[in-house]
Formats: sequence, structure tokens, C-alpha cells
Amino acid sequence: PTVRTVVHEMLKSLGFSVLIAKDGVEAVESFRQRADEITLVLLDLAMPRMGGEETLEALREIKGGVTVVLSSGYDEQETVAGFGDRGPDGFIHKPYRLAPLRDVLREVLES
Repeated sequence: PTVRTVVHEMLKSLGFSVLIAKDGVEAVESFRQRADEITLVLLDLAMPRMGGEETLEALREIKGGVTVVLSSGYDEQETVAGFGDRGPDGFIHKPYRLAPLRDVLREVLES
């Protein structure tokens, strides 16, 4: 909960409207209800009830072109390689810092 709150505040400070989900199941349900409004998903690899890989797959089934930035404390190359050709659009290493988060989000949104 504390990490979600901090990231929420970071994203708001960057000008984003933010929806928060406590796990993959809640994220997919929220996304299903508001997919047309959501520009980008910041997705943690390790979540309860439904992990990042399964959640990403479910999000892409709902809206194939959704922009997803994966976050993890693990190595980027190893983490992203596990997704194959349906991987995320970007990656950010945890713990987050504001400037790198801003840069990754800007990069994926401008591409």
C-alpha cells in the first residue's frame, strides 16, 4: 500500500490521472471497465492473485494496443525476455525515482 501511494503521488506530480489496483485481478477488472480512458499501464511484475505476465496478457486481450511499462526489481533483460513478442513497451527498475520514471513514460508515450 505504501509503494502504491508513493507511486500515485509521483505520477500525479507528472500530470497523470491515476487509477490504482492492489493486484492483477483488480487491475484487469478496472481496465476492462475503463479501457477507452486509459493511456498507459504501469504494471508490477510481482503482484498477488495474478502476476505481471498473466495480467499483461489479459490487458492486451481487452485492448491490444495498450501501452504497458513493466516494473520490477529484477534484471530488465531477463524479465522482459520471458514475455516473448508480446512484451511490455517499456521497463522501469524498482525502486522508482521520479526522473527515470518520467523519462520512461515520456519515451513510451512519444513512440
